[in-house]
Amino acid sequence: MPASRRAAGFTLVEVLIALAISAFIAAAAYTGLSTVMTGVERTRAEAERTWEINRALNFLSRDLRQFADRPVRDEFGDVEPALQGGPAARFLLSLTRAGWYNPQGHPRSSLERVNYVIEDEALWRESYPVLDRAAETEPLRVRLLDDVVDMRLLFLSDIGAVNPSARGTDIDTRAWPENWVANLSDPGVDLAPPIAVEVQLELEDWGEVRRLYVLPPY
Repeated sequence: MPASRRAAGFTLVEVLIALAISAFIAAAAYTGLSTVMTGVERTRAEAERTWEINRALNFLSRDLRQFADRPVRDEFGDVEPALQGGPAARFLLSLTRAGWYNPQGHPRSSLERVNYVIEDEALWRESYPVLDRAAETEPLRVRLLDDVVDMRLLFLSDIGAVNPSARGTDIDTRAWPENWVANLSDPGVDLAPPIAVEVQLELEDWGEVRRLYVLPPY
């Protein structure tokens, strides 16, 4: 066999080197693709979480901005103020709101009673089909937001209590009361609604989220 024909083709060493180079290129390409896919999934997860938080805040904003000064009777026949909340209240936040959409024209009020509660590390919204409840009245519950560590409310009773913060652009709410409940020692006096409510949500991933809502005049 001529020497020129014996020299044609690849040696075992050359094949192994080619395989090693191909494996290195494939590993580098997979690492780059995996990084891109991880980034896409993280961005998608963050976008979904942002949507969930904004959805929960939109529910709160809609309810508080459509507040209606209408007390209700609970299932025990006791009067609940138009708005009450805080650790000392039965519900974290309970209020009457207007603007209950009625596309089917059912014979009911356009006012709605809603509660906000923290349960199983989630923020829930409860709504009742009637304002003055009976013993068998059950609320409709909607799970608004998961991974909620805590929810704190601060209430403004008097516009004169509004003080600017040290930065001069925000409102200092540290002196605002965290409970808005009726005085049990004076049951004949109605609880007037607050002027504004600050909502502080403590989330596992985002930390603290704060929103200030001014209630409509009543």
